[in-house]
Parts: sequence; structure tokens; C-alpha cells
Amino acid sequence: MSIEERSTVVFATGVGRIKEEKPKAQRPQGDGVVRIQLKRLSGGKMASVVTGIPLDEDELKDLARVLKQKCGVGGSVKDFNIEIQGDKRNVLKAELEKKGYIVKLSGG
Repeated sequence: MSIEERSTVVFATGVGRIKEEKPKAQRPQGDGVVRIQLKRLSGGKMASVVTGIPLDEDELKDLARVLKQKCGVGGSVKDFNIEIQGDKRNVLKAELEKKGYIVKLSGG
């Protein structure tokens, strides 16, 4: 690999700072079933993880916000998965079924 192949233009006099376009993360294809599993974290804590929701990043963040408000806890969106603090699987299942998703509880 030569130096020309590894180097990228960072600044050009006439244009200014040049920013490369980052590729947008692709949502993994699922089977149409939303799965909720319980994940054990360090310190004896637990998190309910919702996977398989066929939404884009922005819509997923909005749904996560609504689910966090319904459960009354915190959480986050990581790698197209919604993580909700605590064992809230039954509440999450009821809310997602109200929104028309097919939901299964998976894992132990």
C-alpha cells in the first residue's frame, strides 16, 4: 500500500476543511418478530433489550423515548436495539403489542 492510497485530503486552500461522508449504519434485516430479552449487567443490574424493530434510527429513538416514559426508567438505543433499565419485559411487551408489533419474550 503506497502513501497515496493511505492519505486523504483534510484541508484545501480554496475550499477549507474537507469532511468525508461517513456511511450511514444499515439496519439489520429481521424476521418481523420483535424480541425482548433480559440482559444482566455488572453489579447485579439488569436491562431489558428490545431487538428486531423495523424502524430507522430517528424513529427508533422516538419509540425508545415513549417506552422509557411508560416504564418510568432510563435507557438508550445502541446498534438498533433499545435497552431499558430493569426487568420491564411485561410492560414493554404490552406497549409494543398496542402499537401492532408481534412480540416474543426470548432468553431465560
